[in-house]
Amino acid sequence: MVERDYYEPVKTAVESLLKDKGRDFHLEVTATRKFSNTIKERLGQRDIVFHFLRDTAPDITGFIRGEYSAEFVVAEIKDRPLKLDDIYQTRKYAELLDAKYAVLVSTAEVPEEIKRLHKAVYALLALPAHKTLALARFDSESNALVEWFPRNPFDEVR
Repeated sequence: MVERDYYEPVKTAVESLLKDKGRDFHLEVTATRKFSNTIKERLGQRDIVFHFLRDTAPDITGFIRGEYSAEFVVAEIKDRPLKLDDIYQTRKYAELLDAKYAVLVSTAEVPEEIKRLHKAVYALLALPAHKTLALARFDSESNALVEWFPRNPFDEVR
């Protein structure tokens, strides 16, 4: 399988996590840099970010409907072990979209070196407004996100 073959299964896995929380949400595959009007509408005055996402975009983008606003979700998928540059790529998307939930997914285990680097450089997975970028492994046998690091951000969804 190649990376794009994982977009729908990962999207489905995230949707499953959100359905369990009973929240209203919208997710879509945006790796082709095409965003629906539903996503565009939620950005409102911040739609300038699309200028910067026309050359590269998160693989999955969406939002969880909050009482007063949308809490954005971004996910980037890699069909190989994670690299440091993958973290910064995902951080860029999360910061541009002010995502409350940012996930970098790999089909391989989270490398021990990245876990150790996070302990040495705590800001590595930190996002503005006390948000955190999470790493996860996608298990294609169970079609589930497993091995979260440092934690599953969707556990915080209420």
